Amino acid sequence: MSARIIDVREITKPIASPIRNAYIDFSKMTASLVAVTIKAGGKRATGYGFNSNGRYGQGGLIRERFAPRLLEAGELADVTGENLDPDKAWAAMMNNEKPGGHGERSVAVGTLDMAIWDAVAKIADKPLFRLLAERHGREANRRVFVYAAGGYYYPGKDLAMLRAEMRRYLDRGYTVVKMKIGGDSLVQDAKRIEAVLSEIGSDAQLAVDANGRFGLETAIAYAKMLRDYPLFWYEEAGDPLDYALQAALAEFYPGAMATGENLFSHQDARNLLRYGGMRSDRDWLQFDCALSYGLCEYQRTLRELSIAGWSPSRCIPHGGHQMSLNIAAGLGLGGNESYPDLFQPYGGFPDGVRVEAGHIVMPELPGIGFEGKSDLYAEMKALSAT
Repeated sequence: MSARIIDVREITKPIASPIRNAYIDFSKMTASLVAVTIKAGGKRATGYGFNSNGRYGQGGLIRERFAPRLLEAGELADVTGENLDPDKAWAAMMNNEKPGGHGERSVAVGTLDMAIWDAVAKIADKPLFRLLAERHGREANRRVFVYAAGGYYYPGKDLAMLRAEMRRYLDRGYTVVKMKIGGDSLVQDAKRIEAVLSEIGSDAQLAVDANGRFGLETAIAYAKMLRDYPLFWYEEAGDPLDYALQAALAEFYPGAMATGENLFSHQDARNLLRYGGMRSDRDWLQFDCALSYGLCEYQRTLRELSIAGWSPSRCIPHGGHQMSLNIAAGLGLGGNESYPDLFQPYGGFPDGVRVEAGHIVMPELPGIGFEGKSDLYAEMKALSAT
């Protein structure tokens, strides 16, 4: 038997919105949607992938470098000869690439890697989370923690509107909600936080996210303000590569902190754990496979965590996509981000999946399960039909 990639397609789609965080607005945001078709073990399957929000579409890199390498790779069969080996496909994409420079190319590769794993799980006729659990000798856990990410700055959005947004998330079954900070003054952000806390009461916990906006002095000033509140976490206070800032911050903030969504390789993850002062008993790691070379690389990242004495249950990935949900269920992560109202149709869950007590139950759908989300699958099917 043999396995090879026979078709790769990409389209750049708008996911524009007037929202903003502390660093960027999303008025011109785009995403790449890809379809990768493989033939393996006498079967044929098309897998789909897309990059996470916050990084723009990767069409140029995909079309010019990575898709041609996949199509030219030839034989990519796994040891059984019945399916394609994603690690071989990953190696083909990274052929002739220098180490380092984990910028936009990691997003392009991660987007294609998502589609490849989707197709491989479909060839196996299994949900991806079950395929991953089997390969790692684990028990899959269909019940996955999810939190609602929102609380963006928005033109004309006052405290009443912010409170109403958070109340909607609680009404949908979420027990942790997240809001942005750092896009206004510390005083105003404190008022926003207090408004949300008064709305959610004891029904939920609040996480806050500065999106890497702060220098050390401001990060500490916010830490001193935030430590008086019962927060779920204080996220990405400073530049994601400023490990010294992150380490210093731990001295001023005893509560949980979170970071990692803008670290795009297992080497960067290792450096965060070595030098960032992160605490394995309370802090959270947010590496997003769709931005960081995909699941093949994410498994290497999890190995680095294990070496450093961290449990995969301390990982709650950024991105709010079904790929990370499958990884969480299959490899024992602590949960996943969710965007109930934003970045549609790419965020969210398959139709009929509901949040109950802050958790969802994974449906038994082959692959990643995109076919179960009708609005998203309509766009994917249109791409593969062109």
